[in-house]
Amino acid sequence: MTSRQLAMAGLVICTLAWAGNALVARATAGLLPPISLSFWRWTTALLLLLPFTLRALWFHRQVLFSRWFRVAVLAALSISSYNTLLYLAAQSTTAINITLVNTGLPVAAFIWSIVLLRQWPTAMTLLGAVLSFLGLLVILTLGEPARLLTLTFNRGDLIMVVAVLAWGLYSVLLRKWILPVPGVVQLSAMLLFGVPLLLPFYLWELKQTGGMPLSTEAFLAVGYTAIFASLVAYLAWNNGVKVLGPATASLFSYLMPVFAALLSVALLGETLHWYHLAGGALTFLGLLLATWETRP
Repeated sequence: MTSRQLAMAGLVICTLAWAGNALVARATAGLLPPISLSFWRWTTALLLLLPFTLRALWFHRQVLFSRWFRVAVLAALSISSYNTLLYLAAQSTTAINITLVNTGLPVAAFIWSIVLLRQWPTAMTLLGAVLSFLGLLVILTLGEPARLLTLTFNRGDLIMVVAVLAWGLYSVLLRKWILPVPGVVQLSAMLLFGVPLLLPFYLWELKQTGGMPLSTEAFLAVGYTAIFASLVAYLAWNNGVKVLGPATASLFSYLMPVFAALLSVALLGETLHWYHLAGGALTFLGLLLATWETRP
């Protein structure tokens, strides 16, 4: 496989892991404090990763110290912000609304790419984005477009708008500020900045709610989000952005509701309908067009 194909495969795995993360957020809303879930997720990820990257961090210390501000900004936008805001949004809005607002990610990436990279999307990328978006709407509306008229938005949706803007900016800066270090080293450095940035908010929530309960659900949620939605997904996403660019990589976020629907069928016993298949087919077709590599 070429580096481009590997990047695409990684982004598919990434969105599958994040679809599971969305199910965890929905399932634990009201049971687990959102900031505590985010804090222990990233703390666990750091503790798992650090023993394998400590020597590499020391080896690349001069590069990381010289670019510490960039690493801190990337950590603040991704580790400390996006998923914490998503967990907060899940407390007061529906999973459908979260997914709908999350469809703004490619738009945010397009805008940030134009502003910061002077990089305009190609016609094929835009066509693929439109097809993927239509496929997403087929799934979210259950094949009935009139359902869009009945949607309402609240404070949680506004939180998701901020989260999407932060993630779009992170993805573009990741491409603009390419660090000459391995991906696992960059992720470790981001975790070293991101976890302390979350700590004051965690301590505030701890005082308000008493923190994370010691339950099986809490351990499973932290374990899944730390390993799959954090370490695996972030390494795959960061590589995908570097190889494909932030605008194209962001289109893979349209796979999240497709995978969420399939996971709901497999894990929750929900029924697979025609609109799942039709919407998924449109989404995959759009991604194929958007990532089509023109050859001489």
